[in-house]
Amino acid sequence: MANRTSLTVIQLNDSHAYFDLHQEMFWQGSQAVYRPAGGYARIATIVKKIRAANQGRTLFCDCGDTLHGTYPAQKTQGEALIPILNTLGLDAMTAHWEFAYGPETFKQRAAKLNYPMLSINVYDQATRERFFPPYRVKEVGGLRIGLVGIASNIVDKAMPPSFSTGIYFTLGREELPSIIHVLRTQEKVDLVVLISHLGFPQDMKLVSEVQGIDVCLSGHTHHRLYKPVLQGKTLVIQSRCHGTFLGRRDLEIEAGRVADDRHQLIEVEAQIDPDPAVADLVHQALAPYQEELSTVVGETATALNRATMLETTMDNFLLQAVLESTGAQLAFSNGWRYGAPIIPGEVTVNDLYNMIPMNPPISTVELTGEEIVAMLEENLERTFARDPYDQMGGYVKRSLGLNAYIKIENPPGQRVQQIFVGDEPLQPGRYYPTTFVTEQGVAQKYGRNRQQHTQRSIEALRAYLARHRPLHAELRGTFVAV
Repeated sequence: MANRTSLTVIQLNDSHAYFDLHQEMFWQGSQAVYRPAGGYARIATIVKKIRAANQGRTLFCDCGDTLHGTYPAQKTQGEALIPILNTLGLDAMTAHWEFAYGPETFKQRAAKLNYPMLSINVYDQATRERFFPPYRVKEVGGLRIGLVGIASNIVDKAMPPSFSTGIYFTLGREELPSIIHVLRTQEKVDLVVLISHLGFPQDMKLVSEVQGIDVCLSGHTHHRLYKPVLQGKTLVIQSRCHGTFLGRRDLEIEAGRVADDRHQLIEVEAQIDPDPAVADLVHQALAPYQEELSTVVGETATALNRATMLETTMDNFLLQAVLESTGAQLAFSNGWRYGAPIIPGEVTVNDLYNMIPMNPPISTVELTGEEIVAMLEENLERTFARDPYDQMGGYVKRSLGLNAYIKIENPPGQRVQQIFVGDEPLQPGRYYPTTFVTEQGVAQKYGRNRQQHTQRSIEALRAYLARHRPLHAELRGTFVAV
């Protein structure tokens, strides 16, 4: 019998710059329950224990959405996270929201990390050269492991243009087989690990089409996989978001293949002792903002979360605020996935920035009924496309002021069954006064009389909380799948 070598692979994905403990939502029967979890100091404790137990035969990889998502990260364009991440012992990373600061700033941040940023699918427009290295080979416990990165491919397709200035993105599907061939034949690796930010459905299709990937660490879609998924011979895992969980795979490698494996989704529980050195770095990073962010600005009677596909209480709060701010009839925002829950009770400035860390200005536009249908059809296709490669976005576009009845399984352009504004059917030729935040709320191609207001989102949220105490933002059945 050939010799077996053990290896533990640890995954972090979509931590969204959540430095410390935060509320997280868990399902319990028919109810959502909330408890604090997460934080890089507790993550450090878990990883150190794993490394000590298996004599360092460990890989620790980050699937991206790490340098963006909270106020201190946004304020420093990711800089505040660098010292913390450099203590965790990561082996490689790929990216998505990191591009929000602009490609050149992101490249400067990546250069300060003590592990490589990898992507086979991001290119310089002028030179056609790769923006980051495509792979690295890491030797662990006598094994040669090829780590391959695929960044989110939607950055130049569904996100603000500044995110992709001077660069372009491919899916990575065409490039991947040749990279695997190089790793297997020239680099002589025993194992290929894909670090992806394409999303779980996209990764499942990708590894069904491309052979030779042993483990796919998936990110982007915030799936909470308690059990691994086997697609062909490839093991696929994803581990939720906000640093609430780490994914752990214990592999037995024999003759260049995975002979046995075990999986664990580890909750980063509040009662875990934080690593003192990392806890100190977290404190240093947060200290300049602590007074401002801990300011109480209202209270909520509704548990606010962003964990559901069609509509969320958190985004209803955001849209209620911008509707009241502008006096518009309809409101739209992007279906973001990130944003730690806010439990009933006091609401702080930090909570608001967790919801919308970019603090974008509020805008208004006039949309025809026909444009609203077209916009929603486009969004529903990007969310529910039958071909996973055509899915590019978060959840369903957040909306307020209308009720839409949809058939999710219908073909593109035929999902919207009926829309009502109040009790009246949407009129195709009528213009509806609309408010929105970011181009992901209402794309440039839609509407007339587009105006950007001086008031920003956080101001509108604070003003709304001041007028509505406590806040109520229950689900309204805005989108109903029929």
